[in-house]
Amino acid sequence: MGNDLSVVNAARVSLNRNSETFQDQDEKLIKYLLTKKHTSPFEHVVFTFLVKTPLFIRSQWMRHRMWSYNEISRRYTSENIDFYIPESFRKQADNNRQASIDEEIDNINIRDGFISHSKSVKNHISDTSIYLFESYKNLIEQGVSREQARMILPQNMYTSFYGTVDLWNLLHFLELRNDSHAQYEMRLYAQAIEKIVESIVPSTIKIWKKLKLTQ
Repeated sequence: MGNDLSVVNAARVSLNRNSETFQDQDEKLIKYLLTKKHTSPFEHVVFTFLVKTPLFIRSQWMRHRMWSYNEISRRYTSENIDFYIPESFRKQADNNRQASIDEEIDNINIRDGFISHSKSVKNHISDTSIYLFESYKNLIEQGVSREQARMILPQNMYTSFYGTVDLWNLLHFLELRNDSHAQYEMRLYAQAIEKIVESIVPSTIKIWKKLKLTQ
C-alpha cells in the first residue's frame, strides 16, 4: 500500500497540499525526511510479504517486533512439511560465538555405536531430517497429538508466515539484516525484499542507499 508519492503527500498534508504525480524535486523532501529521521511519512507505506523460511531464520526475523505476523501452525496441520538443506556448510568463527566464516567444511565423522565413519555434512543433515520426519509421521499415526509430535521436528524445517510492516521499519530491518554481520541465509531474504521494495519506492531506496554510504 503506497509509494514514494504517499511519503511526500503525508509529509505535506500539514500545509494542506497534495500532489497527483511524483516530481524530481520531491526527492529532496524524501532526503530531508530520511536525514532528519522524520519517520511518520514513511509509515503510510505498508508492505505484506508471504515468507517461506526455515525455523531458525523465522526466529531471527520475528525479533523485529514492529512487524505483524501470522504463521502456519503445526498444531493444526501436518501437510506440506519440507526442509532446508544447504549446498555448503561454513565453519564456526573462533572470535565470534554467533558467526561463521567463509571456509567450508565438507565431511564429518559420524559415530554409530562403536563404529565411526566419514560422511558429508549435507548427507548427514538430510538423513537426520528424513529420520525425524518419519518419526514425526509415526507418532501422528500412533495417535500422538500434533502439538506434541511437532517437538521433534528440526530447526531446518520450513515454515510460512505473513509479515506486514511499514516502510520506515522495513528500512531498519534491511539495514540490520543485509549487513555483513547478519547470517548469510538471513541476508539472502533481506536482499530479495530490497529488490521488491525498490520497484515500488525507487526514490526512497535510492536516497536511503546513498545516505548509508555516507554514514
